[in-house]
Amino acid sequence: MAGYRNWCGILHPLHAILLAFPIALFSFAVATDIAYLNTAQIQWSNFSAWSITLALFFNGLVVAWAIVEAVMARRSPGLTRSLIYLAVLVVMFIVGLINIFRHSQDGWASVGAPGLIMSIICALLALIAGWMLHSRSTVREVVQ
Repeated sequence: MAGYRNWCGILHPLHAILLAFPIALFSFAVATDIAYLNTAQIQWSNFSAWSITLALFFNGLVVAWAIVEAVMARRSPGLTRSLIYLAVLVVMFIVGLINIFRHSQDGWASVGAPGLIMSIICALLALIAGWMLHSRSTVREVVQ
């Protein structure tokens, strides 16, 4: 499409770096949830809560970036893909927020099966978002 250009330019790697944090931290939360369910050591639950909190912080930054990208791509062929990517990020944030509320409870109920399932869902959504971000085809304007 003439007139459309890759507006993110040099800042695109920063977007990828910011998304790497939720991918790693939500995956770490799954591992620490499993460790907590196997050992009942409360510190594993604390690690999960810290990991989810940091993942939500970086997820919020990535959501803000994706909103700006969707607005900038509103008249481009990549709008649908940008909106799907944004929806995945927003669902990941909402599930992560519910998950951190679950992890903030006291005792065995802080993780349990629901907490582990939500951690797995967040990790999978983070992996899907990473796949969507890195599998994009870039539309470039050809100068004639």
